[in-house]
Amino acid sequence: MTLDNETGKLQPFPWHLGVYDAHCHPTDTMSSISSLPEMKARILTVMATRTQDQELVAQTADKYGIKSGSIGSTPNSWGKEERMIPCFGWHPWFSHQMFDKDTYGDRDTLDEEAKISHYQLVLSLKHDDLSQEERRLFASLPDPRPFSQFLKQTKSYLERYPLALVGEIGLDRSFRIPEVRPPESENNRDGSLTPGGREGRKLSPYRVQILHQKKLFKAQLNLAGEMQRAVSIHGVQAHGLVFETLQETWKGHEKQVLSKRQKKKQAENYNPVAEIEDKDGKKQNSPKPFPPRICLHSYSGNPEAFKQYLNPAIPAEIYASFSTAINLSDRHDSAASTALECLIKTVPDDRLLVESDLHTAGLQMDDHLEDMVRRLCEIKGWNLNEGVEQLGRNWKRFVFGNRG
Repeated sequence: MTLDNETGKLQPFPWHLGVYDAHCHPTDTMSSISSLPEMKARILTVMATRTQDQELVAQTADKYGIKSGSIGSTPNSWGKEERMIPCFGWHPWFSHQMFDKDTYGDRDTLDEEAKISHYQLVLSLKHDDLSQEERRLFASLPDPRPFSQFLKQTKSYLERYPLALVGEIGLDRSFRIPEVRPPESENNRDGSLTPGGREGRKLSPYRVQILHQKKLFKAQLNLAGEMQRAVSIHGVQAHGLVFETLQETWKGHEKQVLSKRQKKKQAENYNPVAEIEDKDGKKQNSPKPFPPRICLHSYSGNPEAFKQYLNPAIPAEIYASFSTAINLSDRHDSAASTALECLIKTVPDDRLLVESDLHTAGLQMDDHLEDMVRRLCEIKGWNLNEGVEQLGRNWKRFVFGNRG
């Protein structure tokens, strides 16, 4: 723990230096949003995941979003109401609710038979013939929407909010879709929660086919590349496939890794006039099929898996964020604690982020952030001030890129 050398007590936490939550979901509990201005955390990076929360994230950004004019200024100069960065994306847990128009004759909506056929296609079934119970289940699931329609909506949000990121997106091999809530139980649901989440429902035996997840994941990565926005990525039991998918997006765009001698020669022969410029005299920044900056949120892979991302030829900046909710859930397991310590030491100091991954803003979120920051500082050997400042710089670089 971070103890004061003179008193032996826990060091006071330096909230005044600015603490930034790299990944959270407070719009899942909209009643908590009003607590944003009173939180100790300076900024929340708020994710969208499904139909019901895209516009809620936008509405929250209208009231509490950072204004583009704040970039480059110090956090203390930001307005009290500037408390969040919006992120728009479709989570793999809800990827079955999307369909490819090419498969259904370019239709925007599906009738009941096509809907049942869609779910039969994208959910992991071990048989071809559906039972009547399965037909009823698939018919009761949400009406799926086209990939293209969602991507168009997301692009519109990204244009509307120039600081917005893409997230939460990714791949998940373990998740099973929840059972449908019986109509008679609707009156008993917690009205404070945004609809569409699990809400304690039992999980069905059905998983979403990983190739279907990958198609939506890759489409969103390409959109992030086109719009030059950072992404926040979910990966569970799919670390290898997440890397392979990202690798596909930047194939052909890898950086040339030069030796020291080559770098010196290049510097000696550098000709600024030869740089490609647009009509305004600015270096061209053409759209690319991969995001410029990538956060592996609540990363749970092993150190060897993460080392793949340290290849200097990778043209995107790779970050990893950690949360108490996910990464410290088994903190009393010594083997797990040692593995986490080794992983965090593997992540470069300037690529480390902290997050809460909580669904409610307020005191608990602050507590989770402080808990994780203290743990990161302990593992990295930073004092608290040094660690909080480093994490703050990292977050600004991840979100704003060179604009921060």
